[in-house]
Amino acid sequence: MDDTDLIAAMAVGDDAALRELFSRHAPWLAARLRSVLAAADVEDVLQETFLAAWRGAGGYRPVGPVGGWLWGIARRQAALFLRRRGPAALILPAVVPADGRHASDPAEAALSRAAIAEAVATLGPEGSPEREAWRLMYVEDRPVAEVAELMGVPVGTVKSRAHRARRLLRAALRSGEPAEGGT
Repeated sequence: MDDTDLIAAMAVGDDAALRELFSRHAPWLAARLRSVLAAADVEDVLQETFLAAWRGAGGYRPVGPVGGWLWGIARRQAALFLRRRGPAALILPAVVPADGRHASDPAEAALSRAAIAEAVATLGPEGSPEREAWRLMYVEDRPVAEVAELMGVPVGTVKSRAHRARRLLRAALRSGEPAEGGT
């Protein structure tokens, strides 16, 4: 049975199809989720993902691969999970050095987090246009069209603000000092 057949079987209540789909896709979904979630939270998000897939199986339209559909659900479930946990869960990970290794020294990791917090401060006060566009797009992982609707501005304006935010963050993180608002 291919993945599309499994979803059709799930739509009529076949829990064996759900188990099979889980066994095929949960390992790679978990690996991708670990890049944005703590290992302890991945299992919860996976359960929510497959529960949402079970509930939404009747509305599935085979436009692309099932894996893409499941990844879309997993991304939304991860974003919902992080939103429910509140701002404390949205703390960015420490900056990874050029050699790709994580800082083993807790003081070094704390300094990296402080550098990120200072860089985010270059976007302006909370609620400022660039900072809000950055938060919605890159922290909450919302699509550009949704951000535009939430902010009440055109899509092009959101893209411009996101570009400016990325430029400011990049400059601040490169120099180690806050970037000027106009650079």
